[in-house]
Amino acid sequence: MSVIRVEIEGAASRAEAIRREADEPHSELVRFGAEKPLRLDAGVDLSPFQIAYKTYGTLNAERSNAILVCHALTGDQYLIGEHPATGKPGWWETMVGPGKPIDTERFFVICPNVLGSCMGTTGPASKTAGGEPYGLSLPLVTIGDMVRAQAMLLDHLGIESLLCATGGSMGGMQALQWAASYPKRVFAALPIACAARHSAQNIAFHEVGRQAVMADPDWRNGRYLIEGTSPRRGLAVARMAAHITYLSDSALHRKFGRELQDRKALTFGFDADFQVESYLRHQGSIFVERFDANSYLYITRAMDYFDLAADYGGVLANAFRGAKTRICVVSFTSDWLFPTSDARQIVHALNAAGASVSFAEIVTDKGHDAFLLEEPELFEIVRGFLKAAARARGLKAKG
Repeated sequence: MSVIRVEIEGAASRAEAIRREADEPHSELVRFGAEKPLRLDAGVDLSPFQIAYKTYGTLNAERSNAILVCHALTGDQYLIGEHPATGKPGWWETMVGPGKPIDTERFFVICPNVLGSCMGTTGPASKTAGGEPYGLSLPLVTIGDMVRAQAMLLDHLGIESLLCATGGSMGGMQALQWAASYPKRVFAALPIACAARHSAQNIAFHEVGRQAVMADPDWRNGRYLIEGTSPRRGLAVARMAAHITYLSDSALHRKFGRELQDRKALTFGFDADFQVESYLRHQGSIFVERFDANSYLYITRAMDYFDLAADYGGVLANAFRGAKTRICVVSFTSDWLFPTSDARQIVHALNAAGASVSFAEIVTDKGHDAFLLEEPELFEIVRGFLKAAARARGLKAKG
């Protein structure tokens, strides 16, 4: 039996973890009843629904220091501190916290779990009024839907406008959607390592992952929670394939090269002979412990459908016409998932719209995931951009 199968089959039941998270969330939770439905791009109302979120820092008396952090595809609301499902540090410990670029001693940080996910916010694993999980009966979810749900959350929190909306990858898509859909509610936006629409190549990568999930016999046409199974092997393979796109060739070579697990014991190849194989299998095995397979299908599809220009007559500049939002776009030289050409397209559109925009391309060999790692130049850009935005908005200096 292969290593990955042993690890996955030995993992805790994801179905139970999902139910436990829905019943006993470790984060704040807001439920919107029938009187406040969410109108989806699919043309239907979602009601009731709920949003799980975490906050860090203190909201000032003027309610002017709020920063919305939007998470990426497989992220969640647990930015910093111990993650309740994995026991590991939050996903943006490098960026957020006291004294860090997104300084929780000065800013009030809000991180909601996106619509369609599986960490407390309504998604395919959530129960319908009949008591069964939605599964594939949940309507299609878009990036626009995620942002409208977040706007409802801010209304609930009494926050009329944000100092900044930011995030990387899918989080950057949400930040762009915020700047386009709610320009009066976003003083500044900081989209990192993202694009205004998904490329055909990225859609293709996602489709490979979705097919891996659906090919798993335990997927059961999306009814696995009802039937007491879990497509762990398919989801693990999907994660492995996606994880390759998050790194660069240089990063993989630096980490692993062609190093073998054990030079003295070569096998036929079913086990992880190479260190890079072992790494990917490990990534797949730990992922299935915290994520729902149907959520993976829904959120990847939301990214695929994202095309900001399409809602504005096919002209991206129209999405930002007349907007006063300050925007800083950041890309990485080794990011082949969202290359710098995607970022430049956004910048050109913002310039054409007469928007206030700055742009930074960071030289690094860390690939797409550079925004999650120790990247000093990114830290200084974020720190400087937020400091300038805070000064322009009249926030008192720290201390």
